[in-house]
Amino acid sequence: MNPRRSLDATAVSAMVVMCAVLGFQQVALKGVADDMAPILQLAVRSGIAAVLVAVLIKIQRHSFSLSDGTLWPGLGLGVLFTLEYGFLGEGLLHTSASRIVIFLYTAPVFSALFLHFLRPEERLRATQWCGIGLAFAGIAVAFLARDGLQSDVLNSASVWGDFLGLLAGLAWGLSTVLVRSSALSEAAASKTLLYQLVVATVLLMLLAIAFKQAAFTVTPVLVANLLFQGIVVSFLVFLSWFALLKNYVASQLGVLLFMSPVFGVAFGVILLGEPLQPAFIVGSLLVIVGILFVTADQMLFRRKSQ
Repeated sequence: MNPRRSLDATAVSAMVVMCAVLGFQQVALKGVADDMAPILQLAVRSGIAAVLVAVLIKIQRHSFSLSDGTLWPGLGLGVLFTLEYGFLGEGLLHTSASRIVIFLYTAPVFSALFLHFLRPEERLRATQWCGIGLAFAGIAVAFLARDGLQSDVLNSASVWGDFLGLLAGLAWGLSTVLVRSSALSEAAASKTLLYQLVVATVLLMLLAIAFKQAAFTVTPVLVANLLFQGIVVSFLVFLSWFALLKNYVASQLGVLLFMSPVFGVAFGVILLGEPLQPAFIVGSLLVIVGILFVTADQMLFRRKSQ
C-alpha cells in the first residue's frame, strides 16, 4: 500500500469544490422550502443516493453481508443520520441557512468529547480542550446574536432553529463515534453509506408524513435541486471524499473540510439575502477557530513526533 501523501494542489482544489458544495446544500434546501419541506427533500435525496450507491456496489461486485457484525451498528448509524437531517430540515424552517450551518459543523467538538472518554488513544490534549472552550463560547455568542439587545432572546423565533442545528451537530458527532467504535470502522465506505441512506430514506419519509410536511409542488427548480442534492451532494461528494482519504493524510483533509461553514454563511448572505449581526460573525469565528484547534491538533502533534 502506498503511504498517504501530504496535501498538494490537486487535493486542495478538490476540497475547495467539495466544501463549496457542502456549504451550498443548506442554502439549496432553504431556497425551495416553499415547494417541498426540507425534511421531505432530505428523504428524497437520500433515496436517490441509496439507489446510486446500491448500483455502484453491484457494478463493483462488493459483497454486502449482514452477518459481519455491521447490521446493528449500521441501523444505529442510520437512525443517527436520520436525526441529524431531521433536526437540520426542521431547523431550516425556523432559522437561516447561514446560522444553521455553523451549528451543524460543531460535530467534531462533540465527537472529540465522547471519544475522549470512550477510547484511550483519543484523549484530548491541552490545545484541543482550548479549542472546545472556544467553540462553546462561540456557540453562546452566536445564540445571543439577534436583532439587538432590546429583543427578547429567549423568545426569538430563530432560537429553536439554532438549537435544532446544534442537535444536528450532536447527532453527526455521535455518528462519528459509532463508526469509530464498532465493526463499521472496518466496513467498506459504500456499505456504511448505504446503511445511512436506506434507513434515513424510510424514517425521514415517515417524519415528513407525521409532521404534515409531505405535500409538495413540482417545479423545475425543485427537480433540479433534488437531483443536485441526491447525485452531487449525497453521492459524488461522498465518493470523492473517500477517494481523497485513500490517498492523502486524513487529518489535513479534515482541517480543510471546515471551509464548508464559511461557504455556507457566504452563500446564505449572497443568495438568500440573510442578515449577519456582528455578534454572530464573532461567534462563528470563535466556533470555526475552536474546531480547527480540535481537528488540527493531531496533525501538529504528528509532525512534532516525527
